[in-house]
Amino acid sequence: MAKKVKWVNHYNNKQKLLLVGEGDFSFSACLATAFGSATNTVATSLDSERSLLTKHCQSEKNLEILKRKGGVVLHGINVHNMNKHQILSQMKFDIIIFNFPHAGFFPNPLPETDIKLIKRHRKIVKGFFRSAKEMLNEEGELHVTHRDDHPYSQWNLKELAENLGLVLKEKAKFLKEDYPGYHNKRGSGRKCNKTFPLKDSAYTFKFSLDKNFINPNHIM
Repeated sequence: MAKKVKWVNHYNNKQKLLLVGEGDFSFSACLATAFGSATNTVATSLDSERSLLTKHCQSEKNLEILKRKGGVVLHGINVHNMNKHQILSQMKFDIIIFNFPHAGFFPNPLPETDIKLIKRHRKIVKGFFRSAKEMLNEEGELHVTHRDDHPYSQWNLKELAENLGLVLKEKAKFLKEDYPGYHNKRGSGRKCNKTFPLKDSAYTFKFSLDKNFINPNHIM
């Protein structure tokens, strides 16, 4: 019998999903729980497993859910070069998801309005776009969930994407309650296990490949 399609907002159990920059893996665990399976999911973190378990107290439970339901979990995955990873380089995805990218507060804490930190954030997103677009199926999408108020709007996601051959298909309101059990973790610093306010300004930006894009680096 054909597998029944189960949806959680934008995502279903027949899509091949890659989640990057997972905090405590609660987002991917939420999808796996709703689908009843994680065989369509690869979930990754920049942290090593040891570091993750130290930083996020709920991550062990979420990892157990993913593995028990057949998901692939990878640690130490950097969005800048993930397309060259031994395992990921052999795979293509329907949707690649990056929820609330953040460059961290290293080496010194900076306010989110600081231009140096904003540039670091933009570099992370640009690196993600560049590598992730190489891992998409032809009709695939890149989803970046992000606050779109000041100063986060200064990241200029649409501009970054367009410069790399991606087009914005949709900007959809992000409601945390659509994903039961999801916790948007800060990710770094002494408050890494805390959530941060979304202030009714979070959106999921959906990008697809621009089939008319001409890479200026390939022009003779």
